[in-house]
Amino acid sequence: MITALVAATVFAPAPKFALSVQAWTFNKFSVFEAIDKVAMVGGKNIELFPGQRLREDGGAGVGPDLSEIDTAALQSHLKQAGVRMVAFGVTGIPQDRDQARKLFRWAKRMGLLVINTESVESIDTIEALVKEFDIKVGFHNHPKRPDNPSYRVWDPAYVYSVVKNRDRRIGSCADTGHWVRSGIRPTEALKVLRGRVVSSHLKDLNEFSPGAHDVFYGQGVSDVPGILDAFTKLGLTGSVSVEYEHNWDNNVVDVAACLGYVRGRIATK
Repeated sequence: MITALVAATVFAPAPKFALSVQAWTFNKFSVFEAIDKVAMVGGKNIELFPGQRLREDGGAGVGPDLSEIDTAALQSHLKQAGVRMVAFGVTGIPQDRDQARKLFRWAKRMGLLVINTESVESIDTIEALVKEFDIKVGFHNHPKRPDNPSYRVWDPAYVYSVVKNRDRRIGSCADTGHWVRSGIRPTEALKVLRGRVVSSHLKDLNEFSPGAHDVFYGQGVSDVPGILDAFTKLGLTGSVSVEYEHNWDNNVVDVAACLGYVRGRIATK
């Protein structure tokens, strides 16, 4: 089964956006193991998240505080696997420009397209550093929190209000699964954002509820075809990361199926 899915992934035309895998999918494993799993299914890009241990035997968590030795080891492992790191998140971005610059400098060194965050309080700093480093920043959404009304980035209208008058390289990191968990149809959320989308964590869920879980693309309620059509119409050039938060111990086949679905869907348009 994996062989057929890999073939679909390798030979179908590539979309304009960078199709990747969010390493949180493999958060029970190390960064090196996650990279190897992405390569195993024919993936070419990965989005890493802060703090995941670098090697199977432990070691430092990935991020801008990696030592020179560990950063070189990460770059070497990516190169050997034929996988590119295209995005990083979800990570905090400090309001202090000098502190935040460390993250952007590391992102530039790693060749990233996008940094994904929820640090709306740092929007002024983010805009300055987006202009300085030419790296996109996406505001990611987790589900609505009824017990915490101050958490607002679940709402695409709020995210749009934050980014609408800012540099065009700043927008939404559209987590389609968390929209579904918040009772929001992703295609409607994308309309609310009016094109201000720079990246995505792409999920298909089994139902509209806080307890919903991931399923193969096209088998759930998220309307993945409609989402991909919207991304194509937007001309999205950032990262779109497959994120599969289910079957945690053995989800390589699930990820392969999702990658193959996106490649096949784009190829038929």
